Amino acid sequence: MRRPPFKASAAAALLASGALLAVALPAGPAGIASAATVSAAVPEPRARAGAEPARLTPADHAELLADARADRARTARAIGLGGAETLLPGQVLKDADGTLHTRYERAYRGLPVLGGDLVVHTAPSGAVEGVTRAARARISLPTTTPARGAAEARAGSLARAEKDGIRDAVVSDTPRTVVWAAAGRPVLAHESVVEGVRSDGVPSELHVITDASTGAELYRYEGVKRGTGYTQYSGQVSLGTLQYGPAYSLVSADHGVHRTYDMNHGTDAPRLFTDTDNIWGDGTPGHRQTPAADAAHGAQVTWDYYKDVHARYGPRNDGESPSSRVNRGHFNGAYWQSNCFCVSYGNGNGVTTKVHTSVDLAAHELTHALTAETAKLAYTAESQGLNEATSDILATGAEFHAANPVDKGDYRIGERLDLHGDGTPLRHMDRPARDGRSPNYWYPGIGTRPGDPGPVGATASPGPANHWFYLISEGSGAKTVDGVAYDSPTVDGLPVTPIGRAAAAKIWYRALTVYMISTTDYAGARAATLSAAADLYGASSAAHRSVMDAWAAVNVGARYGNPAPRPPGPVFENVTDVPIPDAPGGGALGTPAVSPIDVAGVAEPGIVRVHVDIVHQGRLSLELVAPDGTVYWLKDQYDLTPLAADHDVDVSAEAAGGTWSLRARDTTAGGVSLISGWKLTF
Repeated sequence: MRRPPFKASAAAALLASGALLAVALPAGPAGIASAATVSAAVPEPRARAGAEPARLTPADHAELLADARADRARTARAIGLGGAETLLPGQVLKDADGTLHTRYERAYRGLPVLGGDLVVHTAPSGAVEGVTRAARARISLPTTTPARGAAEARAGSLARAEKDGIRDAVVSDTPRTVVWAAAGRPVLAHESVVEGVRSDGVPSELHVITDASTGAELYRYEGVKRGTGYTQYSGQVSLGTLQYGPAYSLVSADHGVHRTYDMNHGTDAPRLFTDTDNIWGDGTPGHRQTPAADAAHGAQVTWDYYKDVHARYGPRNDGESPSSRVNRGHFNGAYWQSNCFCVSYGNGNGVTTKVHTSVDLAAHELTHALTAETAKLAYTAESQGLNEATSDILATGAEFHAANPVDKGDYRIGERLDLHGDGTPLRHMDRPARDGRSPNYWYPGIGTRPGDPGPVGATASPGPANHWFYLISEGSGAKTVDGVAYDSPTVDGLPVTPIGRAAAAKIWYRALTVYMISTTDYAGARAATLSAAADLYGASSAAHRSVMDAWAAVNVGARYGNPAPRPPGPVFENVTDVPIPDAPGGGALGTPAVSPIDVAGVAEPGIVRVHVDIVHQGRLSLELVAPDGTVYWLKDQYDLTPLAADHDVDVSAEAAGGTWSLRARDTTAGGVSLISGWKLTF
């Protein structure tokens, strides 16, 4: 399968310096259908044949990867990399028409470049058609010798782990010297990996990136992808097993040789499940084989989904499946762990009635493996949320594909667990704010404000992207799908015309594996899905327009043709001066000043714009307090953005009626401070 000789097209020089952009559409009518109820089976648009994924065997993929390695020097020159940079190919996808999408990591003078990943898109002729980059800046460092040593990086990372509440923390190896390029200007840095145990019993692999010149922390992220759900059963299912003499083992050769292990309510020494009658579990959580049967079934269903729908054979596309480990002690939940290439499921101390392996949750965790092997979404607050959304979106596709009558597909995550005791799921894709913490819509600064959910201050909420997937699959408004009632709003009050779940999932998968990179944010996800939709269905297709409209409906970008949204909602204002008590000094916060606004007549809030006018010298913290006491951070005392500014906040989870308050606290002693007015625009 030798690919055509490498050629650099004229377009390559133009695209080498930036990310591949979505195809621009001409101005025209919006073409938006009504918000009438649609059936559960929205017809899938016909994909362009050449853009469908080619079905590659592991040997085919290995040969393409070998070609990429052989051509990597010429590829680096063609896309404008410096002479000190090296490309390290990791994945190759091939379209039916012969187009290749090769995913590379980068090295600079032999050092790994974090956030330097890119995808090169090559025509069947061998000409470079475009490049999608995580980092646009050319890498040029004065030295690759760190001013501060590995010992200092190790000590700092251990201190950070202790601050984050990680027990038994140890640095797994000598911190490695890297180039940190995920945040703009590339800098020489150290990466330390701290292993330990989080407070909830889940293992931790905390990656801490520190500046090799100053010692300052540049970034940190958790390498263990924690699940959010618990399981119940899928009924009587068929499982792949292998027989050795009189015994059977829970190994499915037809699903990438997937193995299921028993942790025996501990944290180490997993043992492969074996049995003499080839009957696994009894449908109750008290039987140690029941969660094993669920985990094995979930893994097999997920494998079949990716194979049948996306022509992918495992997360690495090499024919190998991750393993599953059940009955892990000391925590309730599920998580993906790259170092063992495995998913672990816990059931606490072994006496809980809840096990942790439903199909949607198993597929969610296994999709973290796919993301880790492709886009590696990790380095920013928004990409962290998109990582979680990817697992929810493609797990939903897997659940529908399984077509299990006991656990039917739906747009709810962990719906049968009943974690809250009231029958509600963990997450709702049609209206994410129903869970009380996930935003329905994107807003500037999502995931970067104090108090936002998620590890290390970066939002793990997949709300806006999950909402996009539901809207593009089923459309907006009230409807019933397979017996489940949904009611999905849009931020602009305009409807979204659906294209069907199958097409939506294909678009997301292609966007993830072909166009997304480690630093992709919501704007980047919009561009990636538009490029994927143009590839699959055409740049002038109804599907492409609906992708654009669905993103606009969750407050990311404009609609096709830019139709006028509904007018802004009512405005409520308080212009009374409220003095802000002076801070006591030493960086301590002063007594809060509170300015109230009474709100009435707002039926369903979405994004509220908070405008503040404040007289103050120095720093202070600002909070918006909802009528039920929920606090939305607008600005903390370390934030240097202007005080007189507009702040967009998703308050979809709130009942708008009642008294809202602006709360300000001074942190700078001396001077006159007051809230001179503020207003809410719904």
